[in-house]
Amino acid sequence: MKKTKSSKAWMKAHVNDFYVKQAKKEGYRSRAAYKLIEISERDNLLKLGMTVVDLGATPGGWSQVAANKVGSSGRVFSLDILEMRPLPGVTFIKGDFEEESTLTELRKNLGERPVDLVISDMSPNITGIAMSDQARCMYLAELSLEFSMAQLNSDGNFLVKVFQGSGFEQFVKAMRMSFKKVATRKPKASRGRSNEIYLLGLKKHGGVP
Repeated sequence: MKKTKSSKAWMKAHVNDFYVKQAKKEGYRSRAAYKLIEISERDNLLKLGMTVVDLGATPGGWSQVAANKVGSSGRVFSLDILEMRPLPGVTFIKGDFEEESTLTELRKNLGERPVDLVISDMSPNITGIAMSDQARCMYLAELSLEFSMAQLNSDGNFLVKVFQGSGFEQFVKAMRMSFKKVATRKPKASRGRSNEIYLLGLKKHGGVP
């Protein structure tokens, strides 16, 4: 298939992207790693000894960052329906985090360890139909929020990617019902043309919205 001008332009921009080059240089699997690094440093999010669950983790950029930050005394569990190459300090569970079989496997691996942080940088496969893409993005965010409320320990934290548009304000309200503090973050590694934004829920409330 012949490449369009727009796809060629995107590829050129991607190859010349500072964070793409930096990720290759420093051995990260994706440029998205720098988004989590910036947010973590700003909010002191990832700490030694923490237990972290990374939803939709493949190819593993965020899991790499999390594993480096929590150290050998911490644990990182990565969940995805797609395969992910092994990473040091990361336990990968292949499956849909909505399915009971995946949750059972997670619980088995967690043992008695409480979950301190859930992170999600998931996006659906983009179709180009704006209304449909936005609805699917927000649906993934809602599923991630439900997961975090079920799995996080008391006062646990949640970081999720969302897209500004239809359903965004309602989701922010749900986050505020679920966490004592909710902050918005737009890291430098987020492309300027993207309407993606990250919502950080700090200290889980006891109830489910």
